[in-house]
Amino acid sequence: MKIKKSQNDSRLIIALEGRLDTLTAPQLEAELNASLDVISELEFDFKDLEYISSAGLRVLLSAHKAMAKKDGMKVINVREEVMEVFELTGFSDILTIE
Repeated sequence: MKIKKSQNDSRLIIALEGRLDTLTAPQLEAELNASLDVISELEFDFKDLEYISSAGLRVLLSAHKAMAKKDGMKVINVREEVMEVFELTGFSDILTIE
């Protein structure tokens, strides 16, 4: 999985490419932990994310909880395959998806 980060003041955009699974979730979690203290807004761009596992969902839920105390988190450009996982797990009701 490739992680591309761009920050504009207190807004962080993370674009993911590939698969967010048991092997790659710790990498994303480490990137988030390094940034969450200095941002107030988080956006994930999933245009190139092909797959998400329960480990990836756990990282998203953790980020969502952390950002709920701030200006929030949203997910954009979700592919059909990933959206199916969000819908089956109820994450589509929890996350802000555009």
